[in-house]
This record gives sequence, structure tokens and C-alpha cells, in this order.
Amino acid sequence: MSIHKIQETIAPARAQVVAHPLYAQLQTLDDVRTFMQYHVFAVWDFMSLLKGLQQQLTCVDVPWVPKGSAATRYLINEIVTGEESDVDMDGNRCSHFELYEKAMQQAGADTTAVQALIQAAMSGTGIKDSIAAADLPEGVKGFLNFTFDVIASGKAHVMAAVFTFGREDLIPDMFYALVKDLDKKFPGKLSTFIYYLERHIEVDGDHHSQLAMQMVQELCGTDEGKWNEAAQYAQQSLVWRHQLWSAILDEKVFL
Repeated sequence: MSIHKIQETIAPARAQVVAHPLYAQLQTLDDVRTFMQYHVFAVWDFMSLLKGLQQQLTCVDVPWVPKGSAATRYLINEIVTGEESDVDMDGNRCSHFELYEKAMQQAGADTTAVQALIQAAMSGTGIKDSIAAADLPEGVKGFLNFTFDVIASGKAHVMAAVFTFGREDLIPDMFYALVKDLDKKFPGKLSTFIYYLERHIEVDGDHHSQLAMQMVQELCGTDEGKWNEAAQYAQQSLVWRHQLWSAILDEKVFL
């Protein structure tokens, strides 16, 4: 198999996510606030997937020892730098999650649920128990559980495939529908959110998506079993993304 074959395999599921009816329902500021309240979990668990990959592909222990190939170390470290230490609208360093939280605060979106989950994780509660106890729609919980199951697998090629085809490669097309007209509809209320979305389109649409695909290529190599598993999980990640969007659409504000 190859990158091209994975793209062919996941094309129908990917098209369903990009064409999800949720986008057309983001008509009011309350709609956008509700979207952000639940989408933030995909921003947060993305950072966990990113760091899980870094743990698998680089040495994060002391004493340091060479781990894996220099090529994959470079690819993941380059992406981590961009995602964990980017810049906000004023040029201040922040992660994309922290940037998203700033966008939520400007828009007046509720950050209570995501902060509660983070606090539970920081207190030492297991992530699965924290998700189960969270007051979230089942589609959001399922999305989170899938991500952390992938991380727990310890399979770098699977993690990279989900990261690449369920996240990095998907983000530009997925968010393009959201960027259009938002600034015109809500002048001055969503500028940070617009910046966040445009930043993803700029960075993930070119540099990060290419690095991520190279990472999948490096990790699967000539192992057909790894390629098949990568395609399988990439497909599942898109199914869960669709379910996440549907869970947000089902919230009463959109009915």
C-alpha cells in the first residue's frame, strides 16, 4: 500500500466529514459558541495524540539515548514546535489549544467542561474514568475514547495515520466552510477564532500535512500489514469525526 492508496480508501468517509450539514447550521453567535464548546475537545485530544507520537518516536527520558530514526524524530519535533509553541495574534507564544481557549473567551463560549476534564486529568484520575464522568454528549465521549485508545495502543504507525488523515490533512478542507462569512456576520466577536482557523489552513494545509504524510511513509515503510492497519484506523478516525460533528448538530440550539 502507499499514501495514495490510503487516500483512496478513506476518500468517501473524508468527503462525508467535509460536507457535513453542521457547517450550514452555524448561523448565529450562539451556534458558534456551542460548536466551540464541544469542538475544543478535538483540539485538546489532538495535543495528546501529538505528544503521544513524540513519546513513541523520540527519547523523552533521562539519560537521553538515540531512539528511532533521525528522519521521524525531525518530522514529529517540527510539528510539535508549531502546535505547542505557535504565536497568537499579538505575536505571543502559545499552543494551539491555548489559542483556541482565547478564541472561546472572546466569543463568550463556555470552557467549563473542557477545563473540568483537564483538571481531572491533572489530579491523576485515569483519562477513561474522566471521560466517562464528564457531562458530554456520547458522540464527544466516543471521539475522545477512540483517540486515547489509539494512543494507548503504542503503535506509532497507527497514531501517525490517525494524526495525519483524521487531523492534519483534514483540517484545511474541514475548516474552510467555517471561515467563510463568519467575520462578516459577527464583526469583532470572533477575530481570534478566525485567526485560529486561518492559521490552521495556512500551516496544516501545506507544511504540517506534508511532514505528517512523510512520517506515515517512514513508519509503514515496506510493511504491508502496517499500511493496512494505518488505513483501517484512518478510516475509523473519520467516522468518529463525523459522529462528533453529528453530536454537536444534535444539541438543542440547532434543532
